[in-house]
Amino acid sequence: MRLPSDLEIRSLHERFAPNAAALDLVHTHCVIVAEMAAELIANNRLDVDAALVRAGCLLHDIGVYRLYRADGSLDHANYIRHGILGHELLSELGFPATVCRFCSCHTGVGITRDDIRRQALPLPIGDYVARSPEEHLVMYADKFHSKSSPPTFLTAATYRSEVAGFGPDKAAVFAAMVATYGEPDVEALAATHGHALR
Repeated sequence: MRLPSDLEIRSLHERFAPNAAALDLVHTHCVIVAEMAAELIANNRLDVDAALVRAGCLLHDIGVYRLYRADGSLDHANYIRHGILGHELLSELGFPATVCRFCSCHTGVGITRDDIRRQALPLPIGDYVARSPEEHLVMYADKFHSKSSPPTFLTAATYRSEVAGFGPDKAAVFAAMVATYGEPDVEALAATHGHALR
């Protein structure tokens, strides 16, 4: 499988971003997630396809662009849909499912069909959960940086408290991932990128 280069991925972000601010927000976040994933691979000597992980990190949030309205504002009410929108977008462009799944299977610590039914989420019924080691790593690295305004880095403790609001099962999944991978050096990354840490 041929993976797109960083430059090709950047071109896709430029093509679909509705404005410069959206491009900076989303693409910068994806680059940061890729940096954290690379650190986790190195720290843990993970047996994963590092090139696939990088491509997945750089593409995982491309569906966010489809949630921007004509006036440039983001449709926060439907933000939960950004993953499947990204999956659809990459699929339309001819990317294989292996790449598309990084979009649809990175939200939270996974969204199950039970979650969708119980919470009446605006998603097609299905299980949007990481399966491969590469998908797990992209999903995990994504938890340590938020595209909030302004963007912020999160410690594991901060994210754990946030995800606990969706149930003890979600907090347990995240805790198991922390035990497996450890934490990236979010303090150093926050300083490098000039983002707050919480």
